[in-house]
Order: sequence, then C-alpha cells, then structure tokens
Amino acid sequence: MPYKRKPRLPNFDYLGRHRYFITICTDQKQPLLEDSERVNAAIAVLAEKSREHGFTVWGYCFMPDHLHLLLEGEREDADMQAFVRGFKQKTGYRYRSETTAARQLWQPGYYDRVLRRDEDLQEVLKYIFNNPVRKGLVGHYGDYRYLGSLALDVKTVTF
Repeated sequence: MPYKRKPRLPNFDYLGRHRYFITICTDQKQPLLEDSERVNAAIAVLAEKSREHGFTVWGYCFMPDHLHLLLEGEREDADMQAFVRGFKQKTGYRYRSETTAARQLWQPGYYDRVLRRDEDLQEVLKYIFNNPVRKGLVGHYGDYRYLGSLALDVKTVTF
C-alpha cells in the first residue's frame, strides 16, 4: 500500500487550548462498537486519557463503526495527538487481549477539525448527538446509550 500523507495541518502543533472535532473509524469500518462492555471500557479510557492529557470531553458518540469526539484543551500543554494516540493504543490493546479477532479495533489515523473560537459548541454537539438519529438507530438522541459528555449532563442539553 502506498504511503498516505497524514491529514494533519502542516503548520499547527495541536497543543494548547484549542477545540477539536475528532472522528476515529474502526478497522475496515466494521461494526466493532456495538458491545456495551467494550464501549463502557472505552469511555473509562476516554475519561482517563482526557485527565492525563488535559482535555475536556464536551461530547462523544460511539457509533457501531466510528467514534465522534468534541474536545477542548484545558492547559497550554494539552496535546491532542498524544491524547488520541494514547486512547487508541489502550483501547486497541484491550480489544486484542479480550478477543480472538486478528483485526485491529481502529483503522490507522483519524480525522480532525480544529474549531474556530466563534464556532458554536452546541452546534457541533448537536451534530454529534444526532448522528444515531440520522443513521436510523434511534428516534431521539437521548435514547442512544453510547453517547454522552464528561463535562455536561446530557439530559439537560436540548437542541
């Protein structure tokens, strides 16, 4: 397979108090995130790595074949690339140790969008939380069990 350029911004260091919209896909877009035990373990790792790397997780949504995250750096040394790398490594290792599958949990790389300061966090959250509605998995985002926030009470969020 030919080398594919990483989709990171060339002159941006991904450090500090920035907001990011991240999408991480499962290996070959397989539905590997349907098991509640696996997703709950990944949420625990998300909480651990966000504390470790200095991020607020405003929103997450584990779809069967991908994960959406809305992050914001809390400190000047908050390193988004190290956060994602650590999250993928720990959850991927657990997946490989608990399954007999030869495949990886995550595909290489991920997609990120650095949000401008004037972009409305609520609009990005609305997009993330309504992903299972758009895919026909539930009628209302509040009925989907694999989304939430480590900073907000999702039950009080209205769109």
